[in-house]
Amino acid sequence: MSIASRVGRAAAKAIVVRAASTMKEGTLAVRLPDGKLRAFGRGEPRASLHVLNDAFFSRIVAGGEIGFGEAYMDDLWRADDLVALLELGIRNRRNIGLDMAWLGRLSRLRDRRWHLGRRNTAAGARRNIGAHYDLSNDLFRLFLDETMTYSCAYFTSPDETLKDAQRNKYRRLCERVDLRPSDHVLEIGCGWGGFAIFAAGTYGCGVTTITISREQRELARERVAAAGLSDLVDVRFCDYRDVTGMFDKIVSIEMFEAVGAEYFETFFRVCDRALRPGGLMALQTITVPDRSFATLRDGVNWMQKYIFPGGMLPSIGEIERALRPTQLVIGGAEDIGPHYALTLRRWRERFLANADAVRALGFDDRFLRMWEYYLAASEAGFLTRNTGDLQITFEKPAGRAVPRFARAEQRAGILV
Repeated sequence: MSIASRVGRAAAKAIVVRAASTMKEGTLAVRLPDGKLRAFGRGEPRASLHVLNDAFFSRIVAGGEIGFGEAYMDDLWRADDLVALLELGIRNRRNIGLDMAWLGRLSRLRDRRWHLGRRNTAAGARRNIGAHYDLSNDLFRLFLDETMTYSCAYFTSPDETLKDAQRNKYRRLCERVDLRPSDHVLEIGCGWGGFAIFAAGTYGCGVTTITISREQRELARERVAAAGLSDLVDVRFCDYRDVTGMFDKIVSIEMFEAVGAEYFETFFRVCDRALRPGGLMALQTITVPDRSFATLRDGVNWMQKYIFPGGMLPSIGEIERALRPTQLVIGGAEDIGPHYALTLRRWRERFLANADAVRALGFDDRFLRMWEYYLAASEAGFLTRNTGDLQITFEKPAGRAVPRFARAEQRAGILV
């Protein structure tokens, strides 16, 4: 290594150490590559970080939070408890400020430009969805339960099986829209057919479910046929913007995060057009606090760069704003985010337990570390309430007048 490189790494190390010294909550124990131990902060909660290579510091200075995740992918650091470490980072995010204004500006501009190039136009959305959901159906089988459900479950007890908890979630959504055998339901975002199979099999209703993932559509059709429900469930390869016809009920489970902020209003206009007067809609979506939305919208983070290209988490305020051109009103909402932390923990445990099977599918160790980091960071987000997961019920009034209680609730954004 050249003298310039050593000086550069020493300077980066000093910058990161100085930033860590501003911790205001909890204690971070750091083992450096030379074996020395440093401690930052004090009190609970506690977490540890083992830096394996001094290149870690340069990566943080150049890339901020994105660089921190990339350094994990490249095995430059490890943690005894990855979730605990990421929780501690979230709690101290504002005062530590890894994304320092004058450092790594070119890197952040490059990432932002790349992110803006993945907008969710009709063609862009297909590419973005394919980049994640078309990786391999066999990969998702390795960590999802038998229902092949890739969204937050609802646990009635901590030791409940993931399968039962996912069925609980489906049942609650069906109850939110008062699902009946005579209903024709539109599901926007079919996953691998879990909700459609549950709704049609349990309630006897008809379901039209759409996706722009070819892998999902193929397997969803197979699973619907295996369940003997092909006469009730129609799985279509269709962008939500191309939906035609009218439906009694609409359900969408954690698809809205893939719409993109500039298309929030378009999404609800489509739902308004497709829902019969007097109809109900249930939306389950991951959310961020209103105060965080603008920063997320105007930047780019590790999750958007590596896991969900084109993704954008809404806030309840942004959802309410997107509803303004429509007749839809919020009838009620519940944050089930704490259930997501447990769901993600189960997925991560299953994923890591099947690491050899993941490798056998052709994925390398960098991919394994990337997905471990993704699942752990997501769990930490829900544990700290940095993210939530709302089940929201919408009503489309049968008459022209919006009921007074609904107008007031929509303005206030009340969660019930």
